Amino acid sequence: MSETKALITPPGADKVLARKRPAAPARSARQRVGRVLLYVMLIAAAIAMLIPFFWMVMSSLKDANSVFSVPIRWLPDVFVWQNYVEIWQESGLLTWIKNTLILSVGVTLLQVTTGSFAAYGFSRIRFRGRDALFLLYIATIAVPWQSYMIPQFIMLSNAGLANTLWSILLLQAFGAFGVFLMKQFYETVPEELSEAARLDGLSEYGIWARIMLPLSVPAIASLSLLTFVNTWNDFLGPLIYLRDPSLWTMQLGLNNFVSSLYDVNYGVLFAGLVISVVPIAIVFLLGQRYFVEGIATSGLKG
Repeated sequence: MSETKALITPPGADKVLARKRPAAPARSARQRVGRVLLYVMLIAAAIAMLIPFFWMVMSSLKDANSVFSVPIRWLPDVFVWQNYVEIWQESGLLTWIKNTLILSVGVTLLQVTTGSFAAYGFSRIRFRGRDALFLLYIATIAVPWQSYMIPQFIMLSNAGLANTLWSILLLQAFGAFGVFLMKQFYETVPEELSEAARLDGLSEYGIWARIMLPLSVPAIASLSLLTFVNTWNDFLGPLIYLRDPSLWTMQLGLNNFVSSLYDVNYGVLFAGLVISVVPIAIVFLLGQRYFVEGIATSGLKG
């Protein structure tokens, strides 16, 4: 056996291997240092992103004269919880929340329905000019809304929909990004499932509703979360179309709450801002796992 080992192992190989073995601990030490540095960078970035939110929450508990004090006082000397009571009493906050919820939930349902249905057509139905039509539709993402919002406003005004919640619902009922996101996910579903369903006599509507939608829960969750947050934070659309105070959304109402830069209780204003952020934070925390899974499986990975 020793003679066989001598024939297989070249002379001096044991010494070379002995010199190379200590490299593994050194490499693992470098990996640990790199990992620690990465964690430090991520923690620093997280702190930098959370500082404005922390300052907003603390400012909502300060009196009017302490919000913009110099130097900055991160913690209030006295916690003024009355600010949250005053924002409810001095504004139409309940009406703003109701209108914003109606628009956010309505637009989300419309975009998920229309986006998933159109995406199924682009990914599973074969027709002439399909790819060209899809590229043309997706290209509308690059067109800024400001370039066509005036003719759009004229059309909706002539239809008698201005100053109604229906104007915002119709404006955002369709979204090219939702179609793109859902199409990318549908293309990961095996075509054999659709073929088997057709052989069983299921229509295209049935395949979409009974097969594709149940399989695309992560993508639907991602689209729902993005659409809900964008609609909740929308300011320009309600500013243009909603003039009646009973139709104002959270962003529009809080903006009108600031009647004058020199005559506003910023502690109360920041209390309203904190209240406006809470629903978004809850929705994101509840759907975070599905959001990450949907983005990862829909071909939008970095």
